[in-house]
Amino acid sequence: MRDRLLAAEKVKAIEWRDGALYLLDQRDLPFEENWIACTHVAAVAEAIRSGAVRGAPAIGISAAYGIVLAARDREAEGGDWHGALEADFALLGDAGPAVVDLAWALERMRDRLGRLKGHAEPLAVLEAEALAIHESDREANLTMAQLGVDLIRKHQGNAQAILTHCNTGALATGGFGTALGVIRGAYIEGMVERVYADETRPWLQGSRLTAWELAKEGIPVTLNADSAAAHIMKTKGVTWVVVGAERIAANGDVANKIGTYQLAVCAMHHGVRFMVVAPSSAIDLSLANGDDFPIEEQGGEALLDVGGKRLDAAVDVFDPGFDVTPADLIDVIVTEKGIIERPDTAKIAQLMCRKRLH
Repeated sequence: MRDRLLAAEKVKAIEWRDGALYLLDQRDLPFEENWIACTHVAAVAEAIRSGAVRGAPAIGISAAYGIVLAARDREAEGGDWHGALEADFALLGDAGPAVVDLAWALERMRDRLGRLKGHAEPLAVLEAEALAIHESDREANLTMAQLGVDLIRKHQGNAQAILTHCNTGALATGGFGTALGVIRGAYIEGMVERVYADETRPWLQGSRLTAWELAKEGIPVTLNADSAAAHIMKTKGVTWVVVGAERIAANGDVANKIGTYQLAVCAMHHGVRFMVVAPSSAIDLSLANGDDFPIEEQGGEALLDVGGKRLDAAVDVFDPGFDVTPADLIDVIVTEKGIIERPDTAKIAQLMCRKRLH
């Protein structure tokens, strides 16, 4: 199966070549495919802050490469370039403070920096670490895809409909994708007849990115309004909702793109199984439960833009970027370390003690 998954990789959003980071600008999709060349850390931070690169794994990978670019510039300046890099770590961290993969990747790069003392080629070592972070995410994607496909085969082996939310594919990761990677794998194995993609209001990641990515790969996709999801579950034979995660608490509560929670409620009502696919780096054991998630509110501009015109009515806007799905609404969490059915605190802790899949 792995060979079939590798052969199906057609979309990528991150490239490191000739000492520069190239990012597919996701703000321009699906209308144009433009690449941003980042040769300095400030450009990487701006790409993260502006949404040119998005998806927690992709942001973390980009930040790791950003540290490589920063180290190159700091070393050229001379002096205590190790110490000077702290400003660059802060710059990248502030670009996406709610993204756990960003903090994880920066901490890994900081740890590697701390073990560089006396090394003859420190920049080469940092570059190798960033490349390893990128490759490990890609490998994790492939492992999660295989595990998720096995679950779908176990519970419903025939061709079926799957519903997803936001974008969790190659555009959001370092390779095959998380939730969308599972869906792609299931399609390759002949177990998916159609994918229903929520448009994902208000930033339309589903219509701009997921539908584009699936169509580009020849996977049958139907784009739908978020508010049609329950009706689709009732009438279109959906057997699984498969989504990603921004962060997972110690008890299995999941923070993800706004609209995920209501999908889980509707899925339970309609007897549709609910799968969360995310790397173990998204699990934050410092958060006891979903009540501890910092839910950032956006400015509301996307809600006030109606038909290309600004809504002038004197109204308040509530525009959270994420919501929290309680663990008791989740059938299974899939990570590269293994799967957890009916997640709880004990099962999450057991998973995080594993060093490898077994």
